[in-house]
Amino acid sequence: MDQSETIICRCSDVTLEQIRALIAEGYLTFDEIKRITRAGMGPCQGKTCSQLIMRELSAATGKPMGELGFQKTRPAVVGVRLELFAEEGARDEQ
Repeated sequence: MDQSETIICRCSDVTLEQIRALIAEGYLTFDEIKRITRAGMGPCQGKTCSQLIMRELSAATGKPMGELGFQKTRPAVVGVRLELFAEEGARDEQ
């Protein structure tokens, strides 16, 4: 397998070739790449792909990863039991 076919983001099937093409087009932040590819937005929230993408950005720009700035993170989303919605709906009907 060609190295460019390597999957960087397993959640969104983003390849190394796609990441390198975006960097060549001038997308030089993780957030820009994330918005275009959805890398870092899957179930793992970038735990797998973020460091790989940052490494590619660092190599392309010659800047240390610490200078590039990392993705903006949001609090984890948690599931809500449907029972809570039903209880709230019943309360509104009273």
